[in-house]
Amino acid sequence: MTKKLSTLIDSIAVQEVIGDPSVIHIEQLTQDSRAVAQGSMFIAVKGTVVDGHQYIATAIESGATAIVCEVIPEEVDPRVVWIRVSHSMAAVGLLASCFYGAPSQQLKMIGVTGTNGKTTIATLLHDLFSKMGYYVGLLSTIENRIGSHHYPSTHTTPDPISLQGWLAKMVEDGCSHCFMEVSSHAIDQHRIAGIDFDGAIFTNITHDHLDYHKTFKNYIAVKKKFFDDLKPQAFALTNRDDKNGEVMLQNCDAKAYSYSVRAQATYKASVIEQDLTGMQLLLDRNEIWTPFVGKFNVSNLLAVYGAAVLSGESSTEVIAAISQLQPINGRLETLHSKDGKVAIIDYAHTPDALENVLKTIDEIRTRNEQVITVVGCGGNRDTTKRPLMAKIATQYSDRVILTSDNPRFEDPEMIIKDMKEGVSAAYTSRVLSITNRAEAIRTAIALSSPQDIVLVAGKGHEDYQEIEGKKYPFDDHQIVENELNA
Repeated sequence: MTKKLSTLIDSIAVQEVIGDPSVIHIEQLTQDSRAVAQGSMFIAVKGTVVDGHQYIATAIESGATAIVCEVIPEEVDPRVVWIRVSHSMAAVGLLASCFYGAPSQQLKMIGVTGTNGKTTIATLLHDLFSKMGYYVGLLSTIENRIGSHHYPSTHTTPDPISLQGWLAKMVEDGCSHCFMEVSSHAIDQHRIAGIDFDGAIFTNITHDHLDYHKTFKNYIAVKKKFFDDLKPQAFALTNRDDKNGEVMLQNCDAKAYSYSVRAQATYKASVIEQDLTGMQLLLDRNEIWTPFVGKFNVSNLLAVYGAAVLSGESSTEVIAAISQLQPINGRLETLHSKDGKVAIIDYAHTPDALENVLKTIDEIRTRNEQVITVVGCGGNRDTTKRPLMAKIATQYSDRVILTSDNPRFEDPEMIIKDMKEGVSAAYTSRVLSITNRAEAIRTAIALSSPQDIVLVAGKGHEDYQEIEGKKYPFDDHQIVENELNA
């Protein structure tokens, strides 16, 4: 694929051009000087850690024929065309969209943002539309999909060039829709620039990512920007059960709709009955059985239902397809032993998500069993949520084992020490600390009796543990299944 340089730069606000763009054809775009090949456009981005401007000379020597930057050096290399912009990070997505032929305009694009529920909603939308006969795409934390083809995912939202490449491949393969998670980092870093969204879903905002956003106000403002940038023809579907749902709609030109399990809303649902095998729901005046559990999953299913109907699908057909949906890997996933022990694996890694899972268990349990929770916190991330996680775990559990999650470059024992700050004196006796995660899970199951419930929280679908910059194979499922079957 090649694109005329003059066509590419028409897609962005250019402050200065040195050289003749009309005679240059670009064969690839890159922000990484190591990936530059002959005919590349190198975009020098000032990142949070590295400034790409210091690699411009390297990119030219590797064959770059065009440089997009915020500062042109005093001595310009005549071998390349120089394009100066005010914000190169914001230009990347627009350039990539143009390079790949504006693929998002050829797809029905639905973005899902919020602290919790993004992966579940985006994945279930993909599953729902697939069941309804569409060939669709998915971009999520767990994986990317094109139809029934699965590809590993490295980020919640890919970098702008990769993202436009994924969308172009979806168009090429015949996809009609794309459902994607939209992280706060991606919004703030302009990774979604150049994407034409037809709909946006807001789930909630809770305590997370303050290591990056610094304040809760900044975090909310970044999420809101996603809705501020929607076109008037798009829909904005927000959760009325989170007060920030109304905030998202302020100054939003898109058509506003809402969903709720508690308040008046466009789409409503309630639980008729539930146990660990599923729920009987009244969903938009239709009674259905679903294998999902918990009020937060009622909210997720409502978002899926609302988005499908707002995308033009028949409510009757959507209800029929929703009743066939299955829970996704690592989200309130239940495993049973032959002697009646129950283990639940969940990705809950924020205080709100952990509380939702434990509240769900609390609503279902009979009080004749113990709830034993295994939980840790990630390293080099928001430290303020650590004591909150431990506090919530002790409030809703009979026993708690504090352990390691993905310590990254931190000492896991120091992370556990931070968590212990949230354990009050009244609960100290019910808390154990076992740094080795596998040993912590094995101990929890060993301590349990038939009918007890063991919650293993924090990693969910992840099949690795990140320690000192390396990812080691580690899967909560494998440890849990081995112990239950033993």
